[in-house]
Amino acid sequence: MKKNSLLKVAVFVLIFFCSLQGYTRDSAPKPKNLEELKQSVAEVIKRYNVPAVAIAMVDKNGPVWVGALGKSNLENNTNADENTLFRLASTSKMFVSLSVLKLVEENRLRLTDRLSDLAPELAFENQWETTNPIQLVHLLEHTTGWDEWHYPEFAHNDPTPLTLRQGLDFHPHSRSSRWVPGTRYAYNNSGPSVAAYIVEKITGHKFEDYVEQNFFKPIGMHSTTFFISDDFIKRGATGYDNDNIPLDYMHLLMRPTGAINSSALDMANFLRFYLARGSVNDQQILFESSIERMEQVKSTVAATAGQQTGYGLNNYSSAHGSWVYREHNGGMQGGLSEFAYLPQANLGHAILINTKNVSAFQKISNLIRDYETRELDEKQVRNEGEITQKHREIEGLYYPLNPRVEKFGFIFYITGMKTLFFEGDTLVQGKAIGTSKNYYYPVSAATYRSKETGMISLSREIDPLEGEVIHLAYKNGSANNFVLKRVNSFFGYFQLIISILWLLVILSSFVYFIVWFIRKLRGEISSGATIRVRVWPLLTSTSILLIWFLLLAASSDPYQYLAKASSVSIGVMLMTVVFACLSLTSVITVYKERLSVMNRCNYWYSTFSSVVHFLVAFNLLYFGVIGIRLWV
Repeated sequence: MKKNSLLKVAVFVLIFFCSLQGYTRDSAPKPKNLEELKQSVAEVIKRYNVPAVAIAMVDKNGPVWVGALGKSNLENNTNADENTLFRLASTSKMFVSLSVLKLVEENRLRLTDRLSDLAPELAFENQWETTNPIQLVHLLEHTTGWDEWHYPEFAHNDPTPLTLRQGLDFHPHSRSSRWVPGTRYAYNNSGPSVAAYIVEKITGHKFEDYVEQNFFKPIGMHSTTFFISDDFIKRGATGYDNDNIPLDYMHLLMRPTGAINSSALDMANFLRFYLARGSVNDQQILFESSIERMEQVKSTVAATAGQQTGYGLNNYSSAHGSWVYREHNGGMQGGLSEFAYLPQANLGHAILINTKNVSAFQKISNLIRDYETRELDEKQVRNEGEITQKHREIEGLYYPLNPRVEKFGFIFYITGMKTLFFEGDTLVQGKAIGTSKNYYYPVSAATYRSKETGMISLSREIDPLEGEVIHLAYKNGSANNFVLKRVNSFFGYFQLIISILWLLVILSSFVYFIVWFIRKLRGEISSGATIRVRVWPLLTSTSILLIWFLLLAASSDPYQYLAKASSVSIGVMLMTVVFACLSLTSVITVYKERLSVMNRCNYWYSTFSSVVHFLVAFNLLYFGVIGIRLWV
């Protein structure tokens, strides 16, 4: 992540193993045949300077395209091929659910089993444990309410493999339920890791060994591994940053959540396993009913009410036009992966690249999906309900209640605000800032189906802590799965406006400084009050600029600088406190000097800047950002 902007640092802070944020449709023509598809993919990797991409495409007749383009190692000029191993990252989680379901089939586990009964030795917190205990299903559907891994968990990069229990004991503080388990979804890496530990405990085998014996071998994934195997040393793709600078191999603290390395050839066999509904060469490895359960969302209150899209057992829905794929994808330093299939069309694909270029990856995915669905009939979805006043009660402005990373919930709150309103007989979901929209038809006063897919993807439910909320799962069921709470429109838009004004204040402060500093040197501005009202807002803006520079410096190696108490992370903590103090001092200063003789335009500009800084500081204090310790 070298030479990154602050935005990329913020994305990193919001966790490396995040799933991709949905898929945007490309305006490029849809490939009409396989040769056109291959040519289009080659153009994308050339345009975006992607080192290599491996692709496995399978349909009912067998392999369609299993191969690779580009270089697995740029320094050695090594060509990638169907046997080159790439990092799967979070796609690895699918094997956790497969393992649990196999034990369920053998009556050795139940999805409703309590975590406190299965693994009482593991540390976790759930203040609702008596009435709403954490169940095994919550670990797999990410409805525990747990926070995402904390920085120390991501930063642990020891090449000496720890046991899964050692990894879980290393930093258990992220495993604390923030809301009643089973009521809200929030993606995290801890749940699947704990579920994998339960598999170890029940079977008496190391999780990686259990998966190899029960899935890798029978499926035909002979080179797939959780470790740097001899195969990986020989045929593994080097990971690169977006500037094609090689990266070291990333050793995960808990391997089940994202450590698998695999090839296009092995992933083609994995696709065949899903398309055959758990069978390989007439051998039933997993019951068809288990595969179907994996594809369903059942643990949330929205699912109970009939919502059909979202995150199942480490397997989620992903819309492409009117077609709904089942999939999982993943991202980490030096790699992105996608595993997606259309059960009803008996086809699917896997995409692996050795860089974290999300734009290129999305374009490749769209090209493949366009090709796969080129001859399928578009679903025709019609509104069969009548809009009543009861339906219109849903209209309003909403903010999200289920941040993946609690420390950065304030960003999720601002950027995730959404609007709901009717256009004729259609419910429209838009963004408070932005133009993208999604459209829904009512099924009942509480449930709505997507105009594109026809699946129930939005519903009104009662949250035990927040009252009436909206559950929304559209497009990519991992990244776009929201629980929304109505907010007063004035207050909500006020928050957004203040955020925008704050950025303008910071930028204008330095432009304004150049003007009045030159005038001061020329003797056109006197000392005293007129300087004081200018200096304090400037210093407040400068403190934010210093935080920006600290984060920019950390972008070269965020784990090194932010995951422990370093000069950078401590500097960020101290500068947030300085910002809050300076903003308060600025407000006090402009108030004290309100009657002083000076240019009133300058005074009111300084007053406006001071008030905006103070409002932001107060908001950040409320969300716990002032004095934030990223390494904790």
